[in-house]
Amino acid sequence: MVPASFAPFAFAGESLALGASGAVWWPRAEALLVADLHLEKASWYAQRGQMLPPYDSRATLERLARDSAATGARRIVALGDSFHDRDGPSRLEAGAGALLARIAETAGILWVAGNHDAASPADTAIGTCHGEITLHGIHLRHEAHPYESQPEISGHFHPKIAVVARGRRISRPCLLLTPNRIILPAYGAFTGGLSAHDPAIHASLGNAAPVEALLHVAGRIARFPAAPAAEKRRTG
Repeated sequence: MVPASFAPFAFAGESLALGASGAVWWPRAEALLVADLHLEKASWYAQRGQMLPPYDSRATLERLARDSAATGARRIVALGDSFHDRDGPSRLEAGAGALLARIAETAGILWVAGNHDAASPADTAIGTCHGEITLHGIHLRHEAHPYESQPEISGHFHPKIAVVARGRRISRPCLLLTPNRIILPAYGAFTGGLSAHDPAIHASLGNAAPVEALLHVAGRIARFPAAPAAEKRRTG
């Protein structure tokens, strides 16, 4: 079953659903997929003298709790950079830590290592850490492999796309989709983004074509072409 806050789409023979939050629900695997939570990013900046509101972790985990409850997920797969740095778990404030523990009471959490957090989620004593995971023939990892020939879901790039809506240009996080590759948007409350047209993203996909950007809009999927920037210039 697909919750009202998610919109279905097909990928590699599987029925998936994209949430307004940027999470992906995979019913057959009973898995909620998220990427790039960057928990404790604000506290990392605070240690360096840039004071920011210290509520990013709690906001992100509250969102995760809602998505987990809505889907009834039995497992949550976090595709890397779950914490902003290796010491992030030790800075997680008590309220956010308690919320993470409550989430784990109903859904097993599988932490995939990213370039920011490496193995640090193990320090939370919640869930299990993995370099990569394969479920039903689909590889789940932090960063896309340019030469991967099998279906793959990854994160890392925080893709976003600018669209014109009602005469206004807006930029939103997006999911990138090819016939056998997905790059998830960043899930964290305090994360930036990289244009879906950036050549670095397309290089990581092996310059596969076509690439679509998917947005969750009012309970449905909106699709936009996401050609690399050089191609956009050539075609005008």
